[in-house]
Amino acid sequence: MITGSRMAAVDENAAALGVPRKQLMESSGNAVARAIREVAKPDSSVAIVAGRGNNGGDAFAAARFLEADDVTTLLLGRAENIGTEIARENWDVLEQTDHDTREIEDSSGFDLPDADVVVDAMLGTGISGDLREPVATAAEAINDATATVVAVDVPTGFDADGGDHAENRVEADHVVTFHDAKPGLEDLTAEVIVADIGIPAAAERFVGPGDVSLARPDGREGRPYVVGGGPYTGAPALAAQAALRAGAELSFVAAPESVADEIQGYAADLVVQPYEEEVLTPGRADDLLETAREYDNPVVLGPGLGTADETLEAARQFLASYDGRVVVDADALEIVPEIETDATLVCTPNRAELVGMGGPDASDLRPVADDIETFTAELDQVDVMLAKGATDVITDGERTRISRSGTAGMKVGGTGDTLAGIVAALLEYAEPLDAASAGAHVNGLAGERLAKDDEYGFLASELLEEIPAVLWGDGDV
Repeated sequence: MITGSRMAAVDENAAALGVPRKQLMESSGNAVARAIREVAKPDSSVAIVAGRGNNGGDAFAAARFLEADDVTTLLLGRAENIGTEIARENWDVLEQTDHDTREIEDSSGFDLPDADVVVDAMLGTGISGDLREPVATAAEAINDATATVVAVDVPTGFDADGGDHAENRVEADHVVTFHDAKPGLEDLTAEVIVADIGIPAAAERFVGPGDVSLARPDGREGRPYVVGGGPYTGAPALAAQAALRAGAELSFVAAPESVADEIQGYAADLVVQPYEEEVLTPGRADDLLETAREYDNPVVLGPGLGTADETLEAARQFLASYDGRVVVDADALEIVPEIETDATLVCTPNRAELVGMGGPDASDLRPVADDIETFTAELDQVDVMLAKGATDVITDGERTRISRSGTAGMKVGGTGDTLAGIVAALLEYAEPLDAASAGAHVNGLAGERLAKDDEYGFLASELLEEIPAVLWGDGDV
């Protein structure tokens, strides 16, 4: 089962793998045409009611595959306003081949033909809330008709993400959905057909540009709270700066007073909050916990923290009492398997740290991806494991993704800290698995951009400049 927003990401990934959306639209249209033939008697009349997006484009392709004289295609809106190039191309084909096409400029001009089958292709996934005109009028007419109703992907007004279905949605008799079932379709009285349209499994398995689109910040929001530093100062500074580069509004660092000025010296943009102790101690953990609870922003726990007994005890105390979102990295990882917590944990171990947590040991993580998934499923306290290597494995214990971005030059110290900061920033907008997957891909692509000019000599701090270009720019390497 796949949500509408995840389906859009998979479509984008498929295009990046060489299976363009235009090809998928051809397959979708063919699948809809086959379904119509199965539910309709020979020589049945068909009325297609289509919107201006790709859902409508799928139906335009279906009309061509039907090759019937008695097919009428109604476009809700003007053809010049069709939203995508591939949908517009399919509309143009219908017009050039003398199909019966009609443009409906407003609801007053909507007249549903008397047809045996009505195809609902007005709105696809990613739509929520009650329908507006002219879709509302068209939906009412479809529901009042005696025709058999076939919906393309999902019925118009059906929310394939959050379940916020429109009260005035289309009531379909049959649904032809693509690639995989969408959540909630099983609750409809309609017959649901899942059509294979040629999306490769790799589009779901391998992290790609669609995953970045899914997790990309749509504004500037969030104030990640980095708890780190003491023995080391660069790690928390890198994590905090990466969070800013990935869209955070502010980035806080809680660190010992003895190193606070040094951490601040890396960037004036950081908000450094010093405390008296030389390292994090159990007595200080309560104060940090109170701050984290007050602001309810993602926490990054571990960069440069050190492994003193009192520090690890403070980390245990923090995680045992916190119920927010935490990216656990570096020195704090070893205590994760032994704690109980209500926090949402995204763990980012490298190979050695994964072994230290009790996970599989392998020089290449990709062949042991299923083992990492099983290991994560056994750790009830871990929501997502992002195991770092030449390829990164990201799993929630049920679903696993592989990020192949990155370069050998990223073995330089600090790239894991930038990754932790990116993931923390993306957690403000995306679910943990999506944030971790996109974070791994963005961090790797940033490294690839640097490797074009300096394959092995770049520094982790230089990744910071590349993060915005990968997230919001053209993404080219």
